[in-house]
Amino acid sequence: MSRLFGTDGIRGVANEPPLTPDLAYRVGRELAATLAAEVGQERVRVVIGRDTRRSGPLLEAAMVAGLLSAGADCFAVGVLPTPGIALLTRALDALGGIVLSASHNPFEDNGIKLFSAKGTKFPDAWEDQIERRLKGDDAAPRARGAAIGRLVTYDRAEKYYVDFLGRCFPLDLAGTTVALDCANGATYRVAPSVFRRLGARVITTGARPDGTNINADCGALHPEGLRRRLVATGADVGFAFDGDGDRLISIDQLGEIRDGDYALAIAGRHMARQGRLKANLVVTTVMANLGLDEALRAAGIQIVKTQVGDRYVHEEMSRLGANLGGEQSGHLLFPDYSPTGDGILSALALLAVMRESGESLASLAGCMRKFPQVLVNVQVSRKPPIDSLPGVVDRIRVFENEMNGTGRILVRYSGTESLARVMIEGADPERIRSSTASASSRTR
Repeated sequence: MSRLFGTDGIRGVANEPPLTPDLAYRVGRELAATLAAEVGQERVRVVIGRDTRRSGPLLEAAMVAGLLSAGADCFAVGVLPTPGIALLTRALDALGGIVLSASHNPFEDNGIKLFSAKGTKFPDAWEDQIERRLKGDDAAPRARGAAIGRLVTYDRAEKYYVDFLGRCFPLDLAGTTVALDCANGATYRVAPSVFRRLGARVITTGARPDGTNINADCGALHPEGLRRRLVATGADVGFAFDGDGDRLISIDQLGEIRDGDYALAIAGRHMARQGRLKANLVVTTVMANLGLDEALRAAGIQIVKTQVGDRYVHEEMSRLGANLGGEQSGHLLFPDYSPTGDGILSALALLAVMRESGESLASLAGCMRKFPQVLVNVQVSRKPPIDSLPGVVDRIRVFENEMNGTGRILVRYSGTESLARVMIEGADPERIRSSTASASSRTR
């Protein structure tokens, strides 16, 4: 068996190997056994939730069966954004949390993502232990009688999460029109509830999930539909989330799409002015646009970059004591409020900056000048080290020498898909497009 856990848990096509109900059942049992062994408790409690994919109940039933059979109590919170499930894991004093979601992937895919008791990413060492257990015979405890775990349907989860978000940013949004794209995913009920409770007039799209339309030409990966809706209705601001609700892409009142780089520049500069930016730094990834470097450094803010993945951003933030970080894709981390990325909370944070500064999102976004950037995804059947591919390193060096410090090239593998990502940015749009085409052909 090849390694199951990637950078964001287990991903795959639902009901096909490896992501079958049989695997979900075993993961449930081995998760219960691992938690019991690590914390020294016979009885463990876990929280489980999912997004709107049709395969969610299938995998949830199997995983719950595995957990209960190993003696774990299971609190089922139903359809809820990933950050809400992380929050409930901590609030309910559970030893672990489970999210059944493939985030921004198509509806056919699904995934198993684990959280620690603190609502943060599950420890690598514990994932490794589950991997080892799965490769052997099933030796997890098999509970009998009253030792079988209890299934609790926790129907207060949605209200708890909405209340929490309102407490984080108790804004008065009366007179503000907010357009939302919920990606037909996990935010489809809670996001409109949050903004309406704060007094906003809410216009929604992507809020009618049918199990097969999650992320389908909508949400954070496809914000163009929300842009058209915002322009047509004259809304003040728009927010697009992804299927599991941990990403945010914003749209200003002029219809300009603002990604995670803009959000980090706006929030970072505002927090620094107020003396609230810990360590006076922002953590992001190597995919961040050079314009973000420019915007933050102009304000005297240090920028630290990690490899791609919100878990790596979180780890570096914890190490440095930072309280703002994120990715261009819209994963934003505000650890003063939440232990994990949260699209709705990030939207409220931007609205708070708008309210406190008296500026529109379009005006605030003027702090950053985006460098032209082209990203090409190349299908790959295997993932040898990039520097082992014939000619690739030499060609990258030639490109960077030709750009003479005015741009850069990044080639990396996706952590969740069979793709190589080729990104080139610089001052000359035509040059970077031709360079990207040449570089991507060499990685196939």
